[in-house]
Amino acid sequence: MLKISIVTPSFNQGQYIEQTIQSVLNQNYSNLEYIVMDGGSTDNTLSILKKYEGKLKWFSEKDKGQSDAINKGLKMATGDVVAWLNSDDYYLPDTLQKVADEFERNMKVQWVTGDYIIVDEKRKQIQSFVSSYKSLLRKQPTFNMLSFANFIIQPSTFWKREMLKKIGYLREEYHLCMDYDLWLRLMRSSPPSVITSPLSAFRIHGTSKGKLQYGIQFKEEVQVAKQYNHNGLIIFLHKIHNILINFVYQIIKS
Repeated sequence: MLKISIVTPSFNQGQYIEQTIQSVLNQNYSNLEYIVMDGGSTDNTLSILKKYEGKLKWFSEKDKGQSDAINKGLKMATGDVVAWLNSDDYYLPDTLQKVADEFERNMKVQWVTGDYIIVDEKRKQIQSFVSSYKSLLRKQPTFNMLSFANFIIQPSTFWKREMLKKIGYLREEYHLCMDYDLWLRLMRSSPPSVITSPLSAFRIHGTSKGKLQYGIQFKEEVQVAKQYNHNGLIIFLHKIHNILINFVYQIIKS
């Protein structure tokens, strides 16, 4: 059985992190390594982490941000397959088994990505049209398509740890699109195996980046895409796509 390592970066998400932790531990996947990298939370996060002593590894210290915390965890990880799950998101049942089965079905696969649901603070499913749109884009998981639009779902994506030696870790200068940067590097190496069922729940709430900083995120996305794809037409289409999506987001998030 493949060993899977999950890293959760955390900072003052005590309202949500216990659900995140339980979603990992309740996978009942026997060959699991779970690492929580807390950035020195001042809320109730540490008291929650202490409840799960022995079931996960956790560290609490100041860091340089989310990417730094994730990289620290990934460098500690010993699994065959790795991923990170943010402290306000959660896995759906049987996700880790589905991922392991996909890797074992084809040993040449280097990374696996799946669908997701979007939820609010109370776990109510929202924005189903967004997940449907990204699911449609994932039917053509090519480098140029990914350069046009980021259709990879971060909490639903897993890759072989050995790939980090080939493509490197997260670039810590990115605070919003470090995942997109990683996906483009992975895609340059090989296309992902796509699982069509939802693997995770991505939460949008009052202080989440997805709610507050999506405009800045779209600008950073273009910067990232330019670094890996020098096709001017695709980059232009990416910009137009972001303008349209930004317009839609302003409507649905107002």
